[in-house]
Amino acid sequence: MTKDELRAVALRVLGGIAPEADLAALDPGADLRETLDLDSMDFLNFVVGLHQATGIDVPESDYALLSTLDGCVAYLARAR
Repeated sequence: MTKDELRAVALRVLGGIAPEADLAALDPGADLRETLDLDSMDFLNFVVGLHQATGIDVPESDYALLSTLDGCVAYLARAR
C-alpha cells in the first residue's frame, strides 16, 4: 500500500469511529484523541480497525506512534 492508500484506510477507520467528525479538515499533525474526542475504547477500536484493514499488528507499546494521522501513516508504511 502507498502512503496515500494508508492515509485513506486510516481516515476510513476513523470515520467509522467518529462519524460526526469533519475528517477532511483534520490536521494531520494534530493529536487524534484530543481533536476527535476519542476515549481509550475508541482509540483501541481504531487500532483494531487498522489491523483488520491492513493486517499489520500494532503492539500496545507502539500506540503512541499512532497519535496523529501523519504518525499513523508513517508507522503503517514502515511496518508493511
